[in-house]
Amino acid sequence: MLRPALLLFAGVLPAACLEALAPEVGPPSPVPACNDDLDPARDASFRGDVLPIFQRACGRCHAPGEEGFDRSGLDLTSYASLRAGGSRSMGAIVVDGEPCASVLWQKLGPAPPFGDRMPRDESPLPGADLGLIHDWIAEGARDD
Repeated sequence: MLRPALLLFAGVLPAACLEALAPEVGPPSPVPACNDDLDPARDASFRGDVLPIFQRACGRCHAPGEEGFDRSGLDLTSYASLRAGGSRSMGAIVVDGEPCASVLWQKLGPAPPFGDRMPRDESPLPGADLGLIHDWIAEGARDD
């Protein structure tokens, strides 16, 4: 099968058709997809930075006893429960030093490799929150 770009080059497809064949990937992430610490001058803290984001944005589905908890089983109410993972984990929830290999980070991005972007049916997290979560993982995802 010929690729759309080859068909366009060969004059078989008009340029407008090529746009229709492009995958829908969503808006660009406000945080680059890399494992580097974005703000090396500041250490991100689980308890001071990341946990409050989880409580505010994720508690409806990722806290035991809440409405959506049964879907994933991923408890984001403590460091230990985050590290324990969920009932439907598709990989390591957090890979120390590697946000891009961490399911947690992938699910917060505009095009996760599986399932829905998180938080589900909500606006994406603000760039500052994404940056803190990214940097916490990039810095080793330590418990403090």
